[in-house]
Amino acid sequence: MDEERLDAALADAFDAGAGERRAVVRAARDLTDSGRLTTDRGTAPDAETVVAELADAPDGASLAERWNWWVGALDVAYGGYAEFRINRYEGNDRRG
Repeated sequence: MDEERLDAALADAFDAGAGERRAVVRAARDLTDSGRLTTDRGTAPDAETVVAELADAPDGASLAERWNWWVGALDVAYGGYAEFRINRYEGNDRRG
């Protein structure tokens, strides 16, 4: 996972601050490093895949909510993805 490329793609595609993007990039790196998605879907995630998946989330969702929506869908489909949820990031005091 090219983290700089993902951050730039997220900045282009979504209205999100640097802290929120950093949290998504970190979670995407962790997901990639785990190898789980590659095992379950047969391909490693890249920036384009992540942006496309997050774009399918419900309208009005923040970037972190979009990430959690996708991870939730993966968890329902394959199990074992809950650990990749984003609960907190710089600039956000919410816990989820």
